Amino acid sequence: MKNIFFLMAVLLSFAACNSSSSESSDQPATAESKVHIGAITYSWRSMPSSAADIIKYCKETNIHTLELMGNVVESFAGIPDGPPRKNRNQKMTAEEEKEFNAVVEAAKEKQREWRTTVSMDKFKELRAMFDEAGIEIHIVKFSPANWTDGEIDYAFKVAKIMGALGVSNEIGHEAAKRLGPFAEKHDMFAIFHNHTQPGDPGFDFADFLAYSPNNRLNFDVGHYVGATGKHPNEIIEKFHDKIVSLHIKDKTNNVTNPPNTNRPWGEGDTPLADILQLIKENNWPIYCDIELEYEIPEGSDAVKETAKCNSFCMDVIGE
Repeated sequence: MKNIFFLMAVLLSFAACNSSSSESSDQPATAESKVHIGAITYSWRSMPSSAADIIKYCKETNIHTLELMGNVVESFAGIPDGPPRKNRNQKMTAEEEKEFNAVVEAAKEKQREWRTTVSMDKFKELRAMFDEAGIEIHIVKFSPANWTDGEIDYAFKVAKIMGALGVSNEIGHEAAKRLGPFAEKHDMFAIFHNHTQPGDPGFDFADFLAYSPNNRLNFDVGHYVGATGKHPNEIIEKFHDKIVSLHIKDKTNNVTNPPNTNRPWGEGDTPLADILQLIKENNWPIYCDIELEYEIPEGSDAVKETAKCNSFCMDVIGE
């Protein structure tokens, strides 16, 4: 269901940053809440992950908005098989290493050719499937910073067809410099995710945003706590108009024993309630995406645990 009030908030917020997505008007059923709880489909990596599977998991967990992993999108559209992975314990002779690398490069080249020549019809079909299920795609995680120019254009075109605000990638100076201009070209966002980089000396999110007016953040609050021990709200308050989404998880901080460790929600040091309440109080159009990373208890599975995380969020925000 579309909600005109949330739509206005989204448009006003992003217009203030001199950029908008042509697909941003398609809002999820969850947009009726002041805090928009979603998930990154990486949470279900331990389970089958076809597009149909993802839709099923969304229904079972009451999730209506997603950061969709690129492999789900491309598998549906028929991308050729990716390159083989080397067994870490396997020792190769120089000749075997050369042959293996040739196979890897050939597979990569097939994928490059496919991405730059494939019809958009299957992606439109996939978008229709998610629309019919009442599920919005707000980000597609292609991580394309090291792709060719043609492949990066493809990534943004596909993300726009899927209704996303942009494409996500790991944060880094070269990635931010490279993807920003493509985001501007396609009137979308290049969205950068952090792991423990904020713990590095001199790290500043502003540096990566400065490369392009269309650069944005996918701020991982759990990794931030694990790397710095600081309260994530200081970053959210400072950059709220530059943050498309948060990754919500619970981790220990950098001095707890053990440090920087994923924990079931409520058992770590990440102030999840404070974070969600801040978003709610300010009515900021920031997606709060569950990222399931703690060890799944015996007898449970990733879908059941994601549902628990969603219930945790609903209890905090009173929905």
